Amino acid sequence: MGRFIESIIEKLQRHPKRILFPEGDEPRVLEAAAEYVRLKLGPAIVLGSREKIEQVAQDHRISLSRIHIIEPDKADDLSVFMKCLERLPRYRGISHEEADKILRNPNYFATMMLLNSQCDGLVAGVGNFSGTILRPLIQLIRPLPGVRSISSCMIMDVPDCPYGDDGVFFFADAGVIPNPSVEQLAGIAVETARLKRQITGMIPRVAMLSYSTKGSAQTTDTDRMVAATAMAIERIKEIGLEAEVDGELQVDAAIIPQIADMKAPDSTVAGKADVLIFPDLSSANIAVKLVQRLAKARAYGQVLIGLERPAAEVSRGATVEDILGVAAVVALQAVEYRKLYPHQEPSPEFDPLPPQI
Repeated sequence: MGRFIESIIEKLQRHPKRILFPEGDEPRVLEAAAEYVRLKLGPAIVLGSREKIEQVAQDHRISLSRIHIIEPDKADDLSVFMKCLERLPRYRGISHEEADKILRNPNYFATMMLLNSQCDGLVAGVGNFSGTILRPLIQLIRPLPGVRSISSCMIMDVPDCPYGDDGVFFFADAGVIPNPSVEQLAGIAVETARLKRQITGMIPRVAMLSYSTKGSAQTTDTDRMVAATAMAIERIKEIGLEAEVDGELQVDAAIIPQIADMKAPDSTVAGKADVLIFPDLSSANIAVKLVQRLAKARAYGQVLIGLERPAAEVSRGATVEDILGVAAVVALQAVEYRKLYPHQEPSPEFDPLPPQI
């Protein structure tokens, strides 16, 4: 486990949070949930058949201590969740039978629990194709104030790396928006910077990436990143976020001081960037996989940004350590959300799980 996640865990141990894992019968998920509890990060909640989960735990010698098992099909809240779903504008007019079918899907049931503060954060995706957890989250959870598009971020912890924040980088958006507009790119930059600031306390240095540095090439693609940079800078000023943004920058100019001195000597970000905003999902996703496999980086994500409640969609290939790391990041987000958005309260119709299970 890298120093970055160790620092997250140390902070979280002072403010434990409840994390929900919908795929409770997946051995990697159950093991990560057990480790989350063992490290005293808070209670873990898993969804699925109790019989199957207990069998998986027995087969893999996983402790179920302080892991709360909920079976959506048998849960007392199922009927209450159905009434809640039927009142939402998107589902108005839905039949009782259709609502019942939707909420028996663990990802929808989990999202409804998150919506109604029965957990502090949600981590899913190991047993599903990308998008299966994202869809209910976007449909049921509102965006944060001022946020127009939900996006995602991968946190990359590169060993023995002198660049970024001691080898830690935030890559966005590598999981949600295929071809972001100028406005969406600016939003991705601002929200990723905000995430970095929230969970590390450090001032983010955001590079808007391109194949050009400061006009070395000029096309519609580079103009798009220049415009997104200007918009991001303006938004950061408006909300009073401490962050530095610059672009367009080639990735070597963004992270390597010697190249930055040649290509962008007047930049406050070049050579020091730790938040990298890619022009599209393809380039971001390719970069994540290359850095993860070739540099043996630890990759934590996709952390969803812009949602009113903390959540992440992990890869089907995620390891136990990956899942645990993402859970810790999401839980620390929940700590900060409580400070920043104290107005968020559970619906009076629901009885959230107590802090200690």
